[in-house]
Amino acid sequence: MILSMENLEKIKERIEVAQGDITRCEVDAIVNAANTSLRGGGGVDGAIHRAAGPLLLEACKKLDGCPTGDAVITPGFNLKARWVIHTVGPVWRGGKHDEAHLLASCYRKCLSLSFENKFGQVAFPNISTGIYGFPKKDAAQIAIHTVIQFLPSHEFPQKVIFVCYDNENYSIYQEILSSLF
Repeated sequence: MILSMENLEKIKERIEVAQGDITRCEVDAIVNAANTSLRGGGGVDGAIHRAAGPLLLEACKKLDGCPTGDAVITPGFNLKARWVIHTVGPVWRGGKHDEAHLLASCYRKCLSLSFENKFGQVAFPNISTGIYGFPKKDAAQIAIHTVIQFLPSHEFPQKVIFVCYDNENYSIYQEILSSLF
């Protein structure tokens, strides 16, 4: 898809990069970089489960897992966000096992759920870049490209926020977005 300068300007207004703790975001939904069991884990997944409280785990158990590249939704319980979209990113295995396609699918599925639920704002962490080992710059490019492809033809989400916990990811996202806009 070729985007006009006008469309790029409209998209620019709908994308934000922030540095901080995603569990503190006051948005309609935050995205959880979950594992396939949805039972909590380390990194952002563990932080979201701790902040949301034990009812999140109970809700996740009822979903019976989530395959890599897909997404499911639960209430946010004790979080400031009303909803949590759980997505399972790929484990990096050298890039020869469809990892890029699976990561893009995570973003598309989360964006589709945001659209279906008419979420004004959705906040994404840096999916698969922690213990799953996806190269940070490659992951950021996939995330940004997927969002830019989705937004022109969808009214919702009205705002996508990439929430970077660490300085390195924050700098990468800022650099990529400033080169595009």
